[in-house]
Amino acid sequence: MDFKRLLSGVLLGLVITPAQATLNVFACEPEWESLVRALVPDADIHTATTAMQDPHYIEARPSLIAAMRRADLAVCTGASLEAGWLPALISRASNQDVQPGKPGLFFAAEQVHLHQPHQHVDRSMGDVHPEGDPHIHLDPQRVPVILNALADRIVDLAPEQTNGIRLRQQQWKVHWHLKTTQWRDTARHLEGMSVGVQHSTFGYLLRWLGIDTAIDLEPKPGLPPSASHLSNVLSDPAIPELALILIATYQDERPAHWLAEKVDLPVEVLPSTVTNDADTDHLAALISHIIGRLEHYRSQRPNESASND
Repeated sequence: MDFKRLLSGVLLGLVITPAQATLNVFACEPEWESLVRALVPDADIHTATTAMQDPHYIEARPSLIAAMRRADLAVCTGASLEAGWLPALISRASNQDVQPGKPGLFFAAEQVHLHQPHQHVDRSMGDVHPEGDPHIHLDPQRVPVILNALADRIVDLAPEQTNGIRLRQQQWKVHWHLKTTQWRDTARHLEGMSVGVQHSTFGYLLRWLGIDTAIDLEPKPGLPPSASHLSNVLSDPAIPELALILIATYQDERPAHWLAEKVDLPVEVLPSTVTNDADTDHLAALISHIIGRLEHYRSQRPNESASND
């Protein structure tokens, strides 16, 4: 074959093959970065929060505004979790692609049914989300539904990446199914365990595992533990049945340790979202890590001599 004709054919192929533009993504929380990365590994993702931050309360910093301004897609929890900062961020970014109702704004909570929705909410109830509990990312059943909806949305926004996205979607689902089978086996040993918590951060996973959230250090949802409430918790009849007190890394550890010392219980501080550590760097690894730590306490019997002093 003539070299010039061969070269022309190669160049023509380069011209007619559509280039895949980098997908710019704004993720409100690390768990959604993890899902986007599973579908589009080369996406340019800016994540607003870390495992050391309470996603309810962050500041709409200039760097976040700039990231939202250049985003093709914003992936957030919704259900009012980011109500204190996301609307202002979207408004100040003035990106028409990620406005409410536009395909570029994806809310994970809108893809699944939420636990405990409320028809009526007022401030006397604490920081209650009327849509329901938004901490859905640790639910082994709900996450695949969200992943599928997210894949559909990205395909709509970047159709040239359809084949790769669908392939990785199926690979993710196979891996998740295998992990879910392993988690179910472990759940048989954990069912009936009782724990104390601070907020509903781990609620979906604990319910899925059959673990009872017997006490909450918060007097009302979203309100920090008070001295009077902790004193009342000391006399709660559920205290002797607790295996541990479980809190998230972003939460103040002092109330949990104060109570734990009074009643002779261990405190387990765990990340509630994906981190940069190898054992929690994606959602399946995070859930495995949390379950593994809970399993550590499964053989420990409740301390029958817990003090109420």
